[in-house]
Amino acid sequence: MKQIVVAIDGYSSCGKSTIAKALARYAGYTYVDTGAMYRTIALYTLRHQLTEPEDIIAHLDQITVGFILVNGAQHATLNGEDVEDSIRTLEVGNRASQISQIKQVRAFLVAQQQAMGVHKAIVMDGRDIGTVVFPNAELKLFLTASPEVRAQRRYDELVEKGEQPDFQAVLADVNDRDYRDTHRAESPLRQAEDAIVVDNSHLTREEQMDLIYGLFDQTIQQ
Repeated sequence: MKQIVVAIDGYSSCGKSTIAKALARYAGYTYVDTGAMYRTIALYTLRHQLTEPEDIIAHLDQITVGFILVNGAQHATLNGEDVEDSIRTLEVGNRASQISQIKQVRAFLVAQQQAMGVHKAIVMDGRDIGTVVFPNAELKLFLTASPEVRAQRRYDELVEKGEQPDFQAVLADVNDRDYRDTHRAESPLRQAEDAIVVDNSHLTREEQMDLIYGLFDQTIQQ
């Protein structure tokens, strides 16, 4: 059967990772969460109090980003340490958005991401997968939803983790990240010309997955 690369891009809190994981399971493909890779480097910079781009760049050769399976779930690792829980905070997310603007950081991770897709049969999600990492991907999806819907999703996730977030602060963070992601000089978030837009503001999980499974099946049959 034909094997392809699936590139999933879109705004924060659109469910990219959840959708990509589900599609990878459906297809029997490998899933790669590129956002987790940036978050892992962001965690390293916070731990080592690195704020200047030149200092972050100087430390890249001391950082190994990887993935392991824990009870069937993919966890990110930093120099061999499971940091999956540590990288899912607002602070790390904000720092990841900032360091992703550094050209050398992007080059460091894009090279790893491209190597992962050499043999295809991969689902990768992020901000520039269909435009930079895999511009020739056979299936490109661009996920979007209203800022308010995405903020509510993020708010609910934080509450489930036992945190007490302020909704307006979460919404402001969503809008700030959107601006940074779409206006950064290096590989800004944008819809690839041949990407299929999926607005899941008002779709149930079942509805959006049925749609995406259908798009995948159509693509591998072409």
